[in-house]
Amino acid sequence: MIGVTTGIDMLKIDRLTKLDPAIKTRFLQRVFTIREAEECAGRDSSLAGRFSAKEAAAKALGCGIGAVGWHDIEILTGEQGGPVLLLHGSALAYARQMGWFSWSVSVTHTAEYASATVTALFEQL
Repeated sequence: MIGVTTGIDMLKIDRLTKLDPAIKTRFLQRVFTIREAEECAGRDSSLAGRFSAKEAAAKALGCGIGAVGWHDIEILTGEQGGPVLLLHGSALAYARQMGWFSWSVSVTHTAEYASATVTALFEQL
């Protein structure tokens, strides 16, 4: 039987905008891969959207950040311009353990907020 899991997250964009520059630099390095940071090009709305997507993925995995690392969940731009969720390391191990075989991510922004959802299909044991 096939099951569905989902995670959702929302972030106020100014939480990134208002960060002290020194703290922000360390935060960005800790949370985002080099490729994610390059694709966002310093745009706080894009960074907030990807942050929300990482949180949503961890929620869908059922483990939260900590059990999986920030860099184990990567949100990149796909060939058609939309976000793509890539799992690495412990996040990929969790997904395999849960029987995930297909997943998707959706990210949206307003002037104030970024939000994301992750939905995955899995084979129930």
